[in-house]
Amino acid sequence: MIRCKGLSRRKKECFKRLHLDKSATNIEGYKIAKRAAKRAVSVAKGQAYDNLYQRLGTKEGEKDIYRMARIRERKTRDINQIKCIKDGVDRLLVRDEEIKDRWREYFDKLFNGEEEGPILELDDSFDDNNRRFVRRIQETEIEEALKRMKSGKAMGPDGIPIETQNGEKAWI
Repeated sequence: MIRCKGLSRRKKECFKRLHLDKSATNIEGYKIAKRAAKRAVSVAKGQAYDNLYQRLGTKEGEKDIYRMARIRERKTRDINQIKCIKDGVDRLLVRDEEIKDRWREYFDKLFNGEEEGPILELDDSFDDNNRRFVRRIQETEIEEALKRMKSGKAMGPDGIPIETQNGEKAWI
């Protein structure tokens, strides 16, 4: 590790000299320093991986495997997910469970109509022939469509991830 740092510093110094004076000796010196630093880093990386694999093979290394898997999973999460929202009293919610509960409350209020707004009278523009082809959407159809949706995919135009809808089916 110390050897890598020393060679990297030497490479940096050679680069600064090359930047000021692009002579053949400076070019050749930089190439040699770059090659030596690259080799030293490669050797150090190989040794670090060997040590890691030996440690992972032991009983104590089993915890490290799960820790590394958790870190890798966090790095692959979609950044566009909703990380914080406000509840009904403008308090910020950041935990996943609280966010899911808030979405469930929102949709429950939206679809079940706690606060009913004014009812609009629509004109009857359909004749009897067109009405018989319109049918209500059944709850089983919605559940089946939600089951077929894959989690972890990109959000739709509404910006709501599918996990919020697939996680809690009781509110449907």
